Amino acid sequence: MSDQSPASLSPEDETRLATAKKRAGRSAVIGAIFLMATSAIGPGFITQTATFTAQMGAAFAFAILVSILIDIAVQLNVWRMITSSGKRAGELANSAIPFSGHVIAVLVVIGGLAFNIGNIAGGGLGLNALLGIDPKVGGVLTAGLAIIIFLIKKAGRVMDIVLIVLGIGMIVMTLIVAFVSQPPIGEALRQTFLPDELNFATITTIVGGTVGGYITYSGAHRYLDSGHTGPAHAGPVMRAAANGILVTGIMRYVLFLAILGVVASGVALDLSSQAANPAGQAFGAVLGDAGLRIFGAIFWAAAISSVIGAAYTSATFLSTFTAKLKGGWALQLATVAFIVVSLIVYLSIGTAPAAILVFVGGFNGLILPIGLTVFMYIGWFRRDLLGTKKYPMWLLVAGTLVTLLTWYMGIVSVGPIFAFLGIGA
Repeated sequence: MSDQSPASLSPEDETRLATAKKRAGRSAVIGAIFLMATSAIGPGFITQTATFTAQMGAAFAFAILVSILIDIAVQLNVWRMITSSGKRAGELANSAIPFSGHVIAVLVVIGGLAFNIGNIAGGGLGLNALLGIDPKVGGVLTAGLAIIIFLIKKAGRVMDIVLIVLGIGMIVMTLIVAFVSQPPIGEALRQTFLPDELNFATITTIVGGTVGGYITYSGAHRYLDSGHTGPAHAGPVMRAAANGILVTGIMRYVLFLAILGVVASGVALDLSSQAANPAGQAFGAVLGDAGLRIFGAIFWAAAISSVIGAAYTSATFLSTFTAKLKGGWALQLATVAFIVVSLIVYLSIGTAPAAILVFVGGFNGLILPIGLTVFMYIGWFRRDLLGTKKYPMWLLVAGTLVTLLTWYMGIVSVGPIFAFLGIGA
């Protein structure tokens, strides 16, 4: 580091410093968009989509639509409140209701750990399909690469670049498979709005896998690093959140169409065992061995990007308990430790990866309404924490309706979700 203080910098140095800060801020904004998007398009979502499309056919399109609508209400509110206040979710919640931030932090970290175990498992499945290596070894390699990223000095910049490349790659490869599988687009569009079948447990699981748990806060927490915070930046924040939702929405629907084309052609995906890999079967049915390799690449990209997102966001919630983890090396090392713990648990358990990936989506769907309740309380009654008395009424109404809906879905879905792994009666 230079010994020069900002006051002693030459005009040229000041210009270079300002340019560097602007570039870093722009990188953080783009990184926030793709962190939210790639976190929401993890291996859990891919596995859930294949599983539920095989079970419900085109009717699953309605669940995709609901998840996107919920995503809009949730992310726009969370991004705006967090960035306006300049505080991470746990700290902001504690400012409104004492200890509520600690409760949310504990739930998010537990859910993030469960998700990350599934993400590492997904990385193993992806490399197994792509390269034929043992899934456990693939999981170790996936976690190892994520750890290396966070041990680099400029981990934030590297993370942003990796997530952008992986996100674009996933969309392109999935578009290719969707084009080849020739799905019944007309039927899919009809059932997007008029489904033949409605299943709340399915919707709760897919919502949990795409916007529940840590995913709710991942993009907003990364956006804080851009420095563009405070009520004055509400416009750019809303546009960034909307762009992230657009990316996730496109990927969700394209993936659904790719698998629907396979199911509609008469191919029966094996869902009989928890060790089954329905998404891999679907891609293989379309393009044979090449399809299986493409699936492996998509699944691995989704897995490692979600490992990065889950670990980073969960680690930022630990700052609710100690200010030492607000940034710098302390946060990077906490993120690495989170990945290491997730890897150890993954290697020590015997549950099939696909089963983990479906279950944790439902679990995080149950966490979602708790955090939303606190944030809606802030929006209605504690706007002073947001640095402004003005807040869009339509956002508050939409957020409140979604909060009530997620509570309802969570309550009616507890039994089916936990029955998936034989928990309870």
